[in-house]
Amino acid sequence: MCYVRGVMSWRALAIAVSLFGAPLFAADAHARTLAPPADPAVAAMERLALSIQRVTLDNGLRVVLNVDRSSPTVAVAVTYDVGSRNEGPGQSGFAHLFEHMMFQGSRNVKKGQHFSLISERGGTLNGTTSPDRTNYFEDLPSSELELALFLEADRMRWLDVSAENFENQRAVVKEEYRMRVENAPYARGRLRLAELAFADYPPYAHPTIGKMEDLDAAKLEWVQDFYRRYYAPNNAVLAIAGDFDPDQALELVRKYFGGAEKRPLPPFTAPEPSGAPAPRRDVVEDLNAKTPGIYYGYRIPPYRTPDHPALELVALLLTDGESSRLYQRLVRDRALLRQVSAWTDDRRGPDQLTIFAALTEKARLPEVERALEAEIARLRTTPPSAAELDRVKSRIKHAFVFGLQANRQRALQLGQYELFYGDARLLTRELSEYLAVTPEDVRRVAAEYLVPERRVVVEVRPRSEPGEPQ
Repeated sequence: MCYVRGVMSWRALAIAVSLFGAPLFAADAHARTLAPPADPAVAAMERLALSIQRVTLDNGLRVVLNVDRSSPTVAVAVTYDVGSRNEGPGQSGFAHLFEHMMFQGSRNVKKGQHFSLISERGGTLNGTTSPDRTNYFEDLPSSELELALFLEADRMRWLDVSAENFENQRAVVKEEYRMRVENAPYARGRLRLAELAFADYPPYAHPTIGKMEDLDAAKLEWVQDFYRRYYAPNNAVLAIAGDFDPDQALELVRKYFGGAEKRPLPPFTAPEPSGAPAPRRDVVEDLNAKTPGIYYGYRIPPYRTPDHPALELVALLLTDGESSRLYQRLVRDRALLRQVSAWTDDRRGPDQLTIFAALTEKARLPEVERALEAEIARLRTTPPSAAELDRVKSRIKHAFVFGLQANRQRALQLGQYELFYGDARLLTRELSEYLAVTPEDVRRVAAEYLVPERRVVVEVRPRSEPGEPQ
């Protein structure tokens, strides 16, 4: 789970239950009755696990089905095992560029028609790229499941990777880079933090959105090769969640995806990361920042390893809402910060816990750093009280309770867990891991990982336009 700027990430999502413990959406009708454990949310997770079906086609496509008849809608998500970690030197941003290419038409679908066909039937669609995967998804009325499967299969098999589409989408991605990086306050500082924190692990050292010089140098044949290498059925998971008949859905999946050609997949090779990077510090000047800011980055173990849930709770204790430690001391009491947030990236490989603080106009960075370190040191030496830990656990449980209420989120997360960890049902075990964390666990992981010897720091300094007064 990542906790970014006060919003719980998808990793904290789970099955929806009412305040009285009843599911807010129906489980599979054939699921056996369970004796409810002490926590109704955990019981709901167990029921969700029983409702998940998993099938693999002859061509290697993995299919995950989760029936929920509470509303006449369905979500389809296709997750490919390719992200920015798979990009070679000088090819940063390729996975993200290709995400855009996937909406440019295929053998039986004209350019722009994917959008129009879905929207005309009351649906929505999109795609996202991360270091570890690329996904595409549609939300539709239940009666339109076949349309979504046809569209996803057509572009998996016969995407139009033409020079015209390539040049058009390269321009779109470059404009997105300008908006999200060049014109966004503190964004360049965050990219620099990753470069330093993952200097010994190149797959995570470059930004998923890419670098402008790499986008300029990209060649059409690179994109065509990328498609042939990674967009194969045996490199993907198809997840369907919502109101549908599983036997009919599988028949449609075989009809549209069964003919997709299985291909040899390039192995993912990466250097063995050192336990943590050496402490490093850098300064980034930012034309868009109105006040100074600072990033702290700490190398931590990958997601779904034993210490990760406790480290996520550390991030919550520090910055989750107005009752959090850093907000109370540095925002409310001392007015040193305008905002403060902490999160984990939740990566398959080595992960990072990040703390970001934007200063007020009156604050000075040395004072802010002393205050940040004092609060982190307090967590390293003294376990939180049971009541304080219960507060952030309740926040996590709330996200689990309501997070997977939407078909789309269930489809996305089930597909991702199937891809990353080999079994979509592992998603249903996550809540118990967080609830089992003790105050001493929190102190122990803070003392082990959140130490100056493991810290990478990026200071963001405001910069005026040439000729403007400083």
